This record gives sequence, C-alpha cells and structure tokens, in this order.
Amino acid sequence: MNWDISHILSDWDFEPGEAMVRRFIGKDGVEKIQMRIDLGILQMNAEGRPDGKLPFGKASFFDHLRDKLESFEAENDGDDEGFHLESKECQKLQQEAIQYHHRYICYFQLEDYANVVRDTERNLDAIAFATDYSHSEENIWNLRQLTPQLLMMRTRATAAQFLALEKHNSAIRNVEEGLDQLQEFYDSVSRPDLAEESGEMQALETWLQELKEQRPMSEREKLEIELSEAIKQENFEKAAEVRDQIKELGT
Repeated sequence: MNWDISHILSDWDFEPGEAMVRRFIGKDGVEKIQMRIDLGILQMNAEGRPDGKLPFGKASFFDHLRDKLESFEAENDGDDEGFHLESKECQKLQQEAIQYHHRYICYFQLEDYANVVRDTERNLDAIAFATDYSHSEENIWNLRQLTPQLLMMRTRATAAQFLALEKHNSAIRNVEEGLDQLQEFYDSVSRPDLAEESGEMQALETWLQELKEQRPMSEREKLEIELSEAIKQENFEKAAEVRDQIKELGT
C-alpha cells in the first residue's frame, strides 16, 4: 500500500489566512469534512462522532457516560449520589471535545451555522456533565477552560442565523446575551478580571458595535427622522401627516 499523500496535498495548496474547508461524500457513502492545515489535512465525519468511532457501541464517549449514569440511577432509585467520573474518563471527554471543536470550526467556515450550534451545545453539555460528576478540580478546569470559545462560537452562529432572516434586532439581542453568558462564566470561576482580557468578549463587543451601526432603521425610526426634519423646516402640514402615520403604526 502506498501511504504517501503528497499528491493530495499538492492538489490542494495551503493558503495562510484563508478558510480551507470542503465537504464531500466518502467511498463509504458517509459525508465527510476536510480541513487543509499547513502540515496536512484533517478529515472527519459530518455527523456523529467526528472520527466515526462508536465508543462502547455508543454515538460518543459522552453518550456512553450518560448511559452509565442512567444505569447507576436505575440501580439507586433515581438517585445519582455517589456517581462520579474517573480522571481517565474526563481526559477522554476532553479529547472527544477537541474533535467536535475542529468540526464546528469547519462548519462555521462553511456557513453551516445550525451545525455549529449543535456541536458547541454538545460540548457545553459535556462540560456541564463533567463539572457535576468529577471530583478533580484540575480535570474540571481542563474542560471548563474551553467554555469561552464555545459560548462565542455559539453566539456568532446563532446571530448569523438571525441575520440571514434579516432579524437584526434578534441578532443584536443574541450577541448581548452571549456577552452576559461570558461574563457569568468568568464570575463563576472567580476570575472576573479575565473578562477584561478575554479575546472572545472583545470579538463579540466589536461585532455588536458593527451590528448596531449596520442595523436597518425601522419604519417608526424613519418617520421620526422625517418628523424632526419637517419641524425644523417649519413644514407643519407635513409634520401633522407624519404624526398621523406614526400613530397608525402604534395601532
């Protein structure tokens, strides 16, 4: 077997600063996503666990752990007291989360925002699970430190969906909520000072300002500007007409 993939790399040159992602149907009939990086190509499945594996016969290792918790609760009258994750299990959760990280980055480049939301929320759920059931603060932090980027990417993807529907106000509110969630995270880990240095918060704050500046004016705002101009020009007949139009909007 020829293991050399040089011919594949030479047909797809790496370009720094460019989004180099593609999706296709593999020989196995499963949709794949590829990301070109400087030293090669990352390939992953578009659905399920990115590497296509089924840990313990489950869709993911996280699903295996949730089933394990469910079995524990079934044996203890619905009580989860005493259930905890071993260090190796947390490490496997983290390794799996990184796979999903690579994929949601690809989906964002492909402007497939619904799947960005799906994969980021999946990782956030895995982090919450580890936080609840791990006894190791180190293991918990190793996962929780992924939270800021997850929150930022989920916010960007959700807001982008609103923008595609021309719901600019909803997009703005979504970004504001994302900023609140980031602040809550830094407060929850007793490091509000990190919020000031957070690249994720800075990115969302910059985008929020851009969204506000680009937001189309509502019909009421347009009429209010027209009313103001009419009053300045002492065109009171026009001003009266515009006031009536504003009243009609209110009804």
